[in-house]
Amino acid sequence: MTKLSNETIVDIPRIFNIMESAHRIHNPFTPEKLASLGVALRLEPRDRILDLGSGSGEMLCTWARDYGIGGIGVDMSPLFVEQAKARAHELGVTDRVSFVHRDAAGYVVDEKVDVAACVGATWIGGGVRGSIELLSKSLRAEGIILIGEPYWLRLPPTEDIAQGCHAGSVSDFLLLPDLIASFGGLGYDVVEMVLANQDSWDRYEATKWLTMRRWLDANPDDDFAKEVRAELTTAPERYAKYAREYLGWGVFVLMSR
Repeated sequence: MTKLSNETIVDIPRIFNIMESAHRIHNPFTPEKLASLGVALRLEPRDRILDLGSGSGEMLCTWARDYGIGGIGVDMSPLFVEQAKARAHELGVTDRVSFVHRDAAGYVVDEKVDVAACVGATWIGGGVRGSIELLSKSLRAEGIILIGEPYWLRLPPTEDIAQGCHAGSVSDFLLLPDLIASFGGLGYDVVEMVLANQDSWDRYEATKWLTMRRWLDANPDDDFAKEVRAELTTAPERYAKYAREYLGWGVFVLMSR
């Protein structure tokens, strides 16, 4: 693991580094969905983007390639940050995007950006409200905020079902109309959105299973193998039974009123 200058070791839990090591996009979006979001934003070459929880950098790298934007990504995973840097090199955009390994909580840029994003990592700000407040500190006037967040397709009838969707409780997420209304309550217009569908959810979740199986085959004596085996044994059925039926996800494009 990488050490920061203050000697604090920063990383995400090992299970996620293993499960998602083959992912380029660490949320329920396909490359086509990510491209649709870029089109929806009407990006221009002068635009600069801050991405908190940038994962393997696919959003910044492909948008830099396709639209000529610049930006910076911040992520806690040393593995994902290295993958992001490699992707930037692969796509020839290292002169336009950069990636920083650190905890994104409290991260604010000196030069205001046109788009500030937290796509699937609102725990960085302690939830949606806190993440929006954090992103707004790096945003120029009339800039755009991107929030990627789960929502209930329908309310789970029990707390057990909610927990099967990796929620702490039913109250952790909102139904889609309520989530959209909550942005208004925070003083923001929802000016665009791109939502995951069942296929993009399937690709996100099922890709983890083959990755875990191959990791287990290659690392049978690793002390962590028992935990990975337990996750692989339960994850497919749990996803089919719970999250696939109850959980949605989308990226919401916000502008301050």
